[in-house]
Amino acid sequence: MKNHLVVAIAYDQLCTFEFGCAVELFALQRPELGVDWYRFAVCAAEPGKIHAAGGITVEAPYTLKLLDKADTIIIPGWRDADEQPPEALLKKIRAAYRRGARLCSICSGVFVLAAAGILDGKTVTTHWRYAERLAGRYPQLDVKPDALYVDQEQVITSAGSAAGLDMLLHLVRKDHGAKVANLVAQRLVVPPHREGGQAQFVPRPVASDDEGRLAKLIDMVRAKPGLPHTLQSLAKYAAMSPRTLQRQFQQATGLGPYEWLIRERVAIAKELLESPATPLPQVAELAGFGSEESLRRHFRRIVKTSPGAYRLQFGEAAASR
Repeated sequence: MKNHLVVAIAYDQLCTFEFGCAVELFALQRPELGVDWYRFAVCAAEPGKIHAAGGITVEAPYTLKLLDKADTIIIPGWRDADEQPPEALLKKIRAAYRRGARLCSICSGVFVLAAAGILDGKTVTTHWRYAERLAGRYPQLDVKPDALYVDQEQVITSAGSAAGLDMLLHLVRKDHGAKVANLVAQRLVVPPHREGGQAQFVPRPVASDDEGRLAKLIDMVRAKPGLPHTLQSLAKYAAMSPRTLQRQFQQATGLGPYEWLIRERVAIAKELLESPATPLPQVAELAGFGSEESLRRHFRRIVKTSPGAYRLQFGEAAASR
């Protein structure tokens, strides 16, 4: 790792927070760690002034030529997922990939790597808001919308803004070991490793229908999640056939009624878990799971962590620390 050069790419309409994550992790000197820390530099993706979010201007001292020497390249969120990145930038990224440089993206920065054509056949992630668009535009990618970050050795992609910190700490852990990564995390006052994935933060799907029958059905389920709901009972309440309910539910929420019901119960459980006063058996009962085992199974499948771990991270006690 001696003289390992990390280069962050700056461009007009720069995502300030994500760029700042790279600066915080790699630009600060850390002699107290006793390891060969990184060299850090910033290069501009294009000529002209670089305006960043928040009304600030960034002056990058290097051009894209610096990418020819970079060991690790970090791409903050790209300014517009629908905008084709400059060909000069894509050409440099392809060259860096061919010579073995490590390429890392935060949030929508993955669209730059995808446009460069270096992600074909790889597993990647991005912010959950962009996951469907990424998968649709680049069907040759295996997009994991629930992951905080995905490590494919030479290419590492991460989800929305703060997940960039998770990924960058992961790089430190790979390069210098867990002890050093933990010390850096302590200085940042963040956990060295977060359990779970983006599913913890994705909002609950909201249905809309012209006649309001699905909206009324959803209101009823949210008010009475503990009832033994079935497709037949839900269809009867909505005054539809089970087949019609299945179709309209899928159109309105993107989920079938049963999967929506499970995810709704998980969402209710998450809200209950944020209060330490509600014991786990009661959480399972109030959310409609009936048993702790059922709660744990579905919670881990959807949220990618356990109810107990979620409570530790998001409960009132965690917030007051």
